[in-house]
Amino acid sequence: MELDLEGATLRAVLNRLRRAQGQITGVIRMIEEGRDCEDVVTQLAAASRALDRAGFAIIATGLQQCVADIESGRKSGEDAEAMRARLEKLFLSLA
Repeated sequence: MELDLEGATLRAVLNRLRRAQGQITGVIRMIEEGRDCEDVVTQLAAASRALDRAGFAIIATGLQQCVADIESGRKSGEDAEAMRARLEKLFLSLA
């Protein structure tokens, strides 16, 4: 399954991933500094949410592309069902 991310969707996904990257760097620094456990876990949870949101945005784009392919006739019923199963598996991997 090839995913075509462009424009606002691409920028949104990249921003979420960069945010998560910064938060993970912050978590590492907090652990190295011996910071409070609650603060570390709070920051780690924020990074996890940012990664989840990026993943869901990518899956949503895949769903849109799949529906567009089906409606345009580029995917047959069998291909569409296989794609649906693959997208469902990806979605559940983030749940």
